[in-house]
Amino acid sequence: MRLIDLSVPVATGMPVYPGDPRVAIAPALSVAADGVNVLHLDMGSQSGTHVDAPFHIDDALPTLDRLPLERFWGRAVVVDARGAEPRTPLGPSLFEGRLRAGAIVLVATGWSRYWGHDDYLAHPYLTPEAAELLVDAGIRTVGIDALSVDATPADDLPAHRILCGAHAVIAENLTGLGPLLDAQTAGEPIEVSLLPLRLPAADGAPVRAVARVG
Repeated sequence: MRLIDLSVPVATGMPVYPGDPRVAIAPALSVAADGVNVLHLDMGSQSGTHVDAPFHIDDALPTLDRLPLERFWGRAVVVDARGAEPRTPLGPSLFEGRLRAGAIVLVATGWSRYWGHDDYLAHPYLTPEAAELLVDAGIRTVGIDALSVDATPADDLPAHRILCGAHAVIAENLTGLGPLLDAQTAGEPIEVSLLPLRLPAADGAPVRAVARVG
């Protein structure tokens, strides 16, 4: 058994979705002056590797704390989309025959290699039809190694609306999915933890995403 970190580092000036709060981290207390080291964190709920609750796109949908913990921890299926070109829509054919109801579906685009660069915004994204297929297959947790399951920037968020409308959880800005594809090909079981901070009435929260392989 081995653990694989699927999270980007949280740091001052890290990439955020256009218009989201910037991330700033600075010392608040120090051992020299105060006897302890404590950091001050200034960041949005959608910073770094994070999960979206359905409330993110609709006030009438469940907030983060109203979702069952099973949404954030379980067996994973990794779908290989690494051959996709910039801004490519990922349709239903990518997922057909690969889904298992109740599984966490991770979409590996390989786009995490552009983290910190302008090209990161030109990521592939799910079509509404793909989102519908996932929901119809009983999938309630979807992750992607890109900024969003929808295009960036976007006038609308159709994949978000379909997934969140089914009370699904969306994990974004994952990284390191390549080794999971290798493990899956080798027949190794994969379990993923996407447990968020316990923020009452929240739209989402940062996570330390981790996979357990074998």
